[in-house]
Amino acid sequence: MYVPFNELPASARLWIYQANRPFTDAELVALEPALRKFAADWTSHGRTLAASAQILHRQFLVIGLNEAVADASGCSIDASVRFVRSIEEQLGLQLLDKSRLAFLAQEQLLLLDRRELRAAVTAGRVQATTLYFDNTISTVGQLRTAWPAPAASTWLARYFQPVVS
Repeated sequence: MYVPFNELPASARLWIYQANRPFTDAELVALEPALRKFAADWTSHGRTLAASAQILHRQFLVIGLNEAVADASGCSIDASVRFVRSIEEQLGLQLLDKSRLAFLAQEQLLLLDRRELRAAVTAGRVQATTLYFDNTISTVGQLRTAWPAPAASTWLARYFQPVVS
């Protein structure tokens, strides 16, 4: 059962898939009905799921599920990953690659390979206050209140600690 994303409770479970490039206007228009259909048709062991899916910041596919109605099973999660893979194939982009980190710096989205992070911090391109899209968050409430968040308030905090010798 499709639920408008803004009507999901703060406790709703969340999955974030980051694209390796921004979605184009044409892709966003084409994806809207597919996202709605996926959420409307998504089930778990025959039970209807109260779900939503949307694209945020032209870069992130976000799927939300109100588990108070019914939880996702392994099979239903597999179905969601198949849906994500179908979008990758259809649009020629990557959504399942977890090697890039996304930051918001001077109103621009900056994607960095994880291996580039330390050098970017040392060079000052990424600072403790730079907003980071922590795609490991797991609830809609976290999305609403702490996404993006200053890098130093996420798991990246260790990159901003003074080196003690």
